[in-house]
Amino acid sequence: MKKNETDAKKAVQSAADGSGKNTGGIKKIKYGSMSVITIIIVTAIVIVINFMAAEMEKRSPMKIDLTGDKRYDLSEETIDVLKKLDKDVDILVTMPKSSFDTLAENQSAAMSYQLQMMNQYYGTNYNDKVEVPYDMIPVILEKYEMYSKQGEGKGSVNVKYADLKVDPDAAAEYQANYSGGEIPSYSIVVASGKNVRVITSDEITGMLAVDEAAMQNNTFSLIFAGESKLTSHIMNVVDSNIIDVAIIKTANGQNIFRTDDAELVDSIENELLSKNGYSCTDVDIVTDELDTEKYDMVVIPLPQNDFTEDGINKLQDFLYNDEKYGKNLVFIPCYTNINSPNLDEFLADWSIRIDKTLIGDSKNYMGQGGYQNILLNINDSESVGEVPNKSLPLIAPFSREITVLGKNNQNKVTEVLKSSQTSGILQLLAEDAEYSEQAGSRNVAVISTREHAVDLDVYKSRVIAFGSSMMFYNEYIVQNNNYNNANVILNMLNIANGKEVSAVIPEKALQQNYIAPTSKESAVIKVIIVAVAAGVALAGLAVLIRRRNR
Repeated sequence: MKKNETDAKKAVQSAADGSGKNTGGIKKIKYGSMSVITIIIVTAIVIVINFMAAEMEKRSPMKIDLTGDKRYDLSEETIDVLKKLDKDVDILVTMPKSSFDTLAENQSAAMSYQLQMMNQYYGTNYNDKVEVPYDMIPVILEKYEMYSKQGEGKGSVNVKYADLKVDPDAAAEYQANYSGGEIPSYSIVVASGKNVRVITSDEITGMLAVDEAAMQNNTFSLIFAGESKLTSHIMNVVDSNIIDVAIIKTANGQNIFRTDDAELVDSIENELLSKNGYSCTDVDIVTDELDTEKYDMVVIPLPQNDFTEDGINKLQDFLYNDEKYGKNLVFIPCYTNINSPNLDEFLADWSIRIDKTLIGDSKNYMGQGGYQNILLNINDSESVGEVPNKSLPLIAPFSREITVLGKNNQNKVTEVLKSSQTSGILQLLAEDAEYSEQAGSRNVAVISTREHAVDLDVYKSRVIAFGSSMMFYNEYIVQNNNYNNANVILNMLNIANGKEVSAVIPEKALQQNYIAPTSKESAVIKVIIVAVAAGVALAGLAVLIRRRNR
């Protein structure tokens, strides 16, 4: 009797506190359901986070650049250009993305071998294990897309890859508007509307080059010019105001400049003008015409001989332009003395004289050239416009002094760039030149403007003269963060031609010692991350199955 009462009490107690055997199934269902719900919630959260991350990556970089030289970051100048795009830009890479990995491996091996040979034969001590990171190009192309979608502009950059050997019609829509022949494989096409530019395979290879200045100091490093080239092409295809330039390079088939100055003339044409919305054509002053319907500006680079009277008449007619004016001429003298009475008279008619003396400055100079490498000041900010970084030096090696003449009152001459108050005459270019050590600011760049009014409209032509040809030298004009030459000179030309002031994109010096995964290492890291995530998911599933079967 007592036993039955005890059993009854236990049954009642078990039912009351839920500890009876009949509650086992309920507990399994309860915990199993909670596990399923938890996994569903966590999975949903992960999906939402991934979706949000993908959307955020379109707006801001999610990849962190840990390299010391920030090689995977874009410059502020490029980012500003991308955010202000008002037209769509297509970038078609006519090769598989993996081709950049192959190029990086091949060029790294070739460069390492060359350095090994140099060390062996010349006794140098360069690090002969070099990485030439062409695989960084696809990474920065991704950032071109990303930043272009951040700004307030209506345009964006769209990047795609196509192997023309597999899909030969991939470039067909751009081929119709490209005047440079057939678009080749292993190139990069930059297009907006009917404006098409092509970066060839050789130019892609040239995006990474040896820093020659560093080599002179027994240090090996590379310069990346890819961002500068890509952004310049983007600015050019969206630019509706391309300036056509006639560069007078020859006279009756002979170069007007010395053979030694060919690299300097190339720097003026390619590093300064062609990169920044100027379409350049080589012209012969004797056999060609300076067609005012075709050209907006004429450049005379480093003439070693005088022009004929017929050549001078061509220059005058171009600037006069049948009373319509609206033309510009840039004169860049060589730093040696020449006998050029016709050119001298032409410049004097525009109130300009290029003196036969060089400017020196014992206090305001920089570089190994000593007193000849004078530093300049901006004397007229209106002619130069806004310079992004005013702290960078503006250098004019071996500059001749420019004197403003007052005999022709038709001209308004603006003294734009000047040497410092401590400058003087360093040396003579002719025995009969007047020598003076008197310190004072001297003209290095001037703009002579001549106006013609028709009713309420005013038309202007200009002669822009620089005293220093060496300020256009590749080391100073190349688009880097060391000098202000490119920014200042380009701004002067843009303002004179009524062209919107464009950005000068700096080239980037790359360090050889850095911590950064290669593309293959990045792929391995991605596999590891996926494997870890899959392992966690499988472990969670195993726990769930075990709990449900208890």
